[in-house]
Amino acid sequence: MRHFKRGVAAALFGGLGVALAGWPAMLPPARAQAPAAAAPGLVAQGEYVARASDCVACHTAPGGVPFAGGLPFALQMGTIYAPNITPDPQTGIGRYTEAEFARAVREGVRRDGASLYPAMPFPSYARMTDADIHALYVYFMQGVKPVASTVKANSLPWPLSMRWPLIGWRMMFAPSVKDAQAKSARPFDDPVLARGAYLVEGPGHCGACHTPRGITMQEVALTGADGTRFLSGGGVIDGWIPTSLRGENRTGLGRWSEDDIVEFLKTGRIRRGSAFGGMSDAVGHGTQHLTDEDLHAIARYLKSLPPHDTTQTPWRYDATLATALHAGDLSARGARTYVDNCAACHRTDGQGYPTVFPPLAGNPVVMDKAPDSLIHIVLTGDILRATHQAPSAFVMPGFATRLSDEKVADVVSFIRKAWGNDAAPATAQDVARVRKALPRTEGDAAVPLN
Repeated sequence: MRHFKRGVAAALFGGLGVALAGWPAMLPPARAQAPAAAAPGLVAQGEYVARASDCVACHTAPGGVPFAGGLPFALQMGTIYAPNITPDPQTGIGRYTEAEFARAVREGVRRDGASLYPAMPFPSYARMTDADIHALYVYFMQGVKPVASTVKANSLPWPLSMRWPLIGWRMMFAPSVKDAQAKSARPFDDPVLARGAYLVEGPGHCGACHTPRGITMQEVALTGADGTRFLSGGGVIDGWIPTSLRGENRTGLGRWSEDDIVEFLKTGRIRRGSAFGGMSDAVGHGTQHLTDEDLHAIARYLKSLPPHDTTQTPWRYDATLATALHAGDLSARGARTYVDNCAACHRTDGQGYPTVFPPLAGNPVVMDKAPDSLIHIVLTGDILRATHQAPSAFVMPGFATRLSDEKVADVVSFIRKAWGNDAAPATAQDVARVRKALPRTEGDAAVPLN
């Protein structure tokens, strides 16, 4: 999850992934490292925890060595660079003791005592067990090759470059490890649900994207025990709007089965839709590597969450516009643009070719309250990434240079209205706003999924 919301608030209080920004800076003299010759099984366990926590996506520059840092996060007022978290003692984290490592990961305090930017999801990582933190530490110290790689200094202007105000943010919005783990240990009748809650609320840090944020960019809920706003859909993140992971029928997972969710997390593609944007990285670097047992635990927990929006009517397919297109009637707003540019892959009936070209009919992203994600993908296109169990990749081209704001608004409005979707139309002003906010393309090449 390597994209996060631009602007001043994002630089201080974002939530998607400049993990451990500036970690190696101002290090005191060397301290003890990980214990020598840890059992191979513990290294493998730590690698698994790193997969579940999606560490590599934020700490690997395009074409760079995994975990060696350097991935730029461009903001309107400057750039933050993800640090080197290999065990190199000079430019990485090789001098961190396990206690210092645990404090950084779970409390947001780096080795020299300075606060980490809350773009590092330590409010979620606070729930991670001592055993998982220990395995993670051993993996980074003994299973990751040290790489001498000095990352560029963050280019944030004063006073945004100051870290001390973040002490107050942590006190207000980041739970202590004790409190977070106590909440994680809340009773569940089903141990599978308990495991799923731990993975979703802790290492998986799903709420960092899929939970709304307050005025100071804190997540308004950190666990399922905090109410139905948890995982009810996030705000705009680089032009994408993370959907609800709760039980809404139209815009959430209400029509997905547990097996649907498991297959999606394994392959990034199912008959109901495909991963795109930051979720492609989450699947490619993380969830495709988890065991079936853990994937089912995640899915079962997500399916246990009731809808936040209880006003939605069930989605039902409506063939009216499909019938009109079959008859050659292109009079509906955006119909001709859709037929000329979209129908070859997504079909005139909106059903697409599932697991290759996703359906648009009944797609939760299409029916979101705001049209931003659909506008974004029309403008920029995307890649359906290859995974181990779905090794073919498919590319959707972008139409930013081919279609005007008005044409994009027309086709997006058509898609949001057709086939029973019945979502509000988009405007040319919506398109212009999303187009203006699109992330810079420099250094935006995807990290290889492995």
